[in-house]
Amino acid sequence: MLHPAAAHFAVVLPIVALVIGMAYLIKPSELMSKISTRFMVFATIFMAIAFFTGSSEGPEAYPLLSSEGQEILKEHKAFGLYLLLAMGIAAVAKFFGCFKKFIKAEIFAVILVAIISGGVLYQGKMGGELTYVHGANVLNHSDGIDCLADPSDFLEEIEEK
Repeated sequence: MLHPAAAHFAVVLPIVALVIGMAYLIKPSELMSKISTRFMVFATIFMAIAFFTGSSEGPEAYPLLSSEGQEILKEHKAFGLYLLLAMGIAAVAKFFGCFKKFIKAEIFAVILVAIISGGVLYQGKMGGELTYVHGANVLNHSDGIDCLADPSDFLEEIEEK
């Protein structure tokens, strides 16, 4: 269960990178540019870790989810990939801007990270819904009952035994 820990870093680091990036844009300095760039790179790394841990843990949860939960899990995975790719583009643009001293690339990267940060918050909402509403990877939440068409039939069968 590495995904929850990695996901928390994947949510926080882009927001921290955004705050530091905005501080850099308000008062530009070479040091702030380098710090901001490093945070964007770390955010990209943790987003990759979160994506790959989620991809390995998702198949365990998928069959035990209701059809609604399964659809949310598919969207969660696809959106995570899009966020990872966008963060990679932002990190490359920021890295390029930092070392070539090209401020327009750095501004582009900070704007992109602002958009990504909003997406990351939405992604966290979906992950929370999967966990707390649908019981994804929560021990003894439903034990697969949610994936049945009519769970009451199954429960009646258990009660009869």
